[in-house]
Amino acid sequence: MSVGTGIDQQTLDSIALPNELRTAVGEFSFIDGVPSLDSVRSLYDVLDLLRGVEAFLVAMPGAALSAMRNGVRAIGMTSTATVGITDPRANSTSLYLTPNTDTTYAHAFLDLHADGPVVIEAPPKSLCVVDDFWFRYVTDMGIAGEDQGAGGKYLIVPPGYDEPLPDGYLVRRTPTFTNWAVFRALEGVPAIKTIKIYPLAKAADPPPTRFVDITDTPHNTVHANDFTFYEEVDAIVQEEPLDSLDPERRGILAAIGIVKGRPFAPDERLRGILAKAAPLGAAIARALVYKPRDPDSYYYEGSSWKQAFVGGSYEFLRDGARLLDARALFHYFATVITPAMAAASVGAGSQYAYTAEDSDGSWLDGAKDYRLHLPPGVPAKNFWSVCVYDTQTRSLLRTDNPYPSVSSLDPKTATNPDGSADVYFGPNPPSDGSPNWIQTVPGKGWFVMLRLYGPLESWFDKSWRPGEIEPVAGKRS
Repeated sequence: MSVGTGIDQQTLDSIALPNELRTAVGEFSFIDGVPSLDSVRSLYDVLDLLRGVEAFLVAMPGAALSAMRNGVRAIGMTSTATVGITDPRANSTSLYLTPNTDTTYAHAFLDLHADGPVVIEAPPKSLCVVDDFWFRYVTDMGIAGEDQGAGGKYLIVPPGYDEPLPDGYLVRRTPTFTNWAVFRALEGVPAIKTIKIYPLAKAADPPPTRFVDITDTPHNTVHANDFTFYEEVDAIVQEEPLDSLDPERRGILAAIGIVKGRPFAPDERLRGILAKAAPLGAAIARALVYKPRDPDSYYYEGSSWKQAFVGGSYEFLRDGARLLDARALFHYFATVITPAMAAASVGAGSQYAYTAEDSDGSWLDGAKDYRLHLPPGVPAKNFWSVCVYDTQTRSLLRTDNPYPSVSSLDPKTATNPDGSADVYFGPNPPSDGSPNWIQTVPGKGWFVMLRLYGPLESWFDKSWRPGEIEPVAGKRS
């Protein structure tokens, strides 16, 4: 016991530090609780590394849209009234996070700073979403929107706009000037081309909306995993209002030099640390995606099938707490934030399950053969599909076929006499000539996503479940 303190030694030891501290991030020296000068420098390096990793994980949603905007600007989508479309459907030419190959996509970036309030005329029988520049939900349009699939005029109003607004619009206010609008129309390209986007100021005589077929024009929309990630984030911070991001995340970014109104110009020391932090953050994100540790990530006990929206909340909330790992998981490999995806109801919306593992728990190997069995009564009112993605890019796997998928929409897709279906994966086609084959690439990892459009009750009550992905012994062709 220390003289005169009245505090026992065990308590004192619990609030003190030893003179030599060995940790997972380094060894540090102290003189009676005061760090040596060398340790001070090292500890600040560690702090900056930790802040850089945290910044990567918490700012990833914004970086994803910043990178996407950079990618589409490079191919001519430079204004609000320019809509990129995949005619007739998405393929593996470009890098997008986990698109499907079954429906026509269209998307546009709204520039409310330049245009003021913007009108979007959404087509009937469509599934459309607007997210803000930090990838937060603004509104659904179409079937899941207020127009309930009849089509409608939505007015997207920028932050700080207080002028009177006319009647006749479904008004949505957004906290950011840049917003991303994505469209899917059940009636295909002709329906997509009825979309109209124009400034409210020109509503009396709207200028034509320009459509650009981006299907076969290579471009990258996936955010960086190196130092340039932080530059993608800085672009948003500089453009958007200060209060468009919560103080906690603003503080993490400020700790590494990303501050609104100031140039992001880290010195050589900090730049070197951030160049290490970004790949480390990406490595952690990959662990979260491919092998999450939250039990709620898994659909079934003893299965590798996982869900993208952990907790069933589009805001990644559970019991009043933000699920930080769930948010990072989603944004590292997926896009579009909407309640309609997070909590679909029976017969409406869509549900998703993915895995990068086979039935033995081994990573899926592009040089090996596998089979996925879908039991009879696949619970999809509209259709089901299976798509394969590259584990590096999280984009559609590039093979000889630009559509690495099997879908019940395809009349060539085969079913078994009992109504079940088998999907095959491997570098070579099955020897029996089954059309349900998705090519893989030796030396490449891959993962698979099962989509159910119009999911039925047996999906939600789990009385139907997909098989695990089984290795197929021997050569099939």
